[in-house]
Amino acid sequence: MNEQENVVGLLEDIKALLSQNKKVLNVEDLAQYTGLSKSKIYKLTHLRLIPMGNNKHIRQKFFDKDAIDAWLLGEPKLSDAYLEHEFNRKLLKNGKS
Repeated sequence: MNEQENVVGLLEDIKALLSQNKKVLNVEDLAQYTGLSKSKIYKLTHLRLIPMGNNKHIRQKFFDKDAIDAWLLGEPKLSDAYLEHEFNRKLLKNGKS
């Protein structure tokens, strides 16, 4: 590995560390911070199972880091089976309305 590649690698590491100091996270930041996939985060937001900002004028999702920390410490249900069950339950509920 040459010196330029080392510098690029260090800068990427610094960028990742700095993003963890943010108070408000977007989906990409949240995925990096929690290790959850973007797909799982979008499923959680769709089902409203994750704390997130609710500004109806902004399409992009934002997350308060402190609220996410509290949510993660509360042992949220993140299994694919649970998410699939909740998604299907919501579909059935919306179909009956």
